[in-house]
Amino acid sequence: MHKPRKFAIICSLLSVFAALPAFAQSIIAPDSKASVFSKGTISTDSGEFAPTFSPDGKTVYFTGASNSIYFSKLKDGKWTKPSVANFSGRWKDMDPFMSPDGKKIFFSSYRPYNGTAQLKFAHIWFVDRVDGDTWSEAHHMDPPINLDGVNNYAPAISRSGTIYFYSPNRDINNKSSYFSTWVDDHYSTPVLVPIAGDGGVHDPFISPDERYLIFASGGQLFISFRKNSQWMERQKLDSQVNDGSKNSSPCVSPDGKTLYYSSSRENGILMIPVNVR
Repeated sequence: MHKPRKFAIICSLLSVFAALPAFAQSIIAPDSKASVFSKGTISTDSGEFAPTFSPDGKTVYFTGASNSIYFSKLKDGKWTKPSVANFSGRWKDMDPFMSPDGKKIFFSSYRPYNGTAQLKFAHIWFVDRVDGDTWSEAHHMDPPINLDGVNNYAPAISRSGTIYFYSPNRDINNKSSYFSTWVDDHYSTPVLVPIAGDGGVHDPFISPDERYLIFASGGQLFISFRKNSQWMERQKLDSQVNDGSKNSSPCVSPDGKTLYYSSSRENGILMIPVNVR
């Protein structure tokens, strides 16, 4: 082989391998193990799921018993007994997600609006922080996010205000997740999340800077990194998480060091150290 050509091939291969760590590395250390998050206090036999944290990591909101949204505070290294959030407890509410600035909580609910009876399809709502752990009345999101006869679950919000959500019957050909950007004073028409690989995109967790997306598909958890405004092909998380159990509702702590998720292997919420900062 001619030396210049050989040198060019080697340089090309080195370039490929150099790019791999950012988009193909495992976010879970080989010796990491999953454990139950605050067993007996937050994680109980009620099967809690979908946690979301305040920016300082000291308050967690989650879906608890009777499909209500609860919150708990971290005090002296322990989580307090959960209380029902003031905007929840009457209707079937689930999947809370706190905005990165801590000023709003988005969630999915079957509660009525505009004088209707309780909805047959889940819609996305949001509340504004009033003070501390007190929130405003719930606001129903307008079309094109919520549509009659369409289910919307698991909302997730980036720092820029882009909303990701799972909408399984929005398009019968794509039982997957969508995203919508904030433009001037309204949300744009939702677009299918374009992540390559087999299966849909369910229960999306978007990082504040939209650098990565963790999601469920076929009962397993995956991650996709973003490069030059394009989503890379999905990567299945390691066997410490995907151990054959059915997993859902991923959430990463504000410091990027812990992945929380639900699994059929345990009641409540599981947690495992990660590195996605």
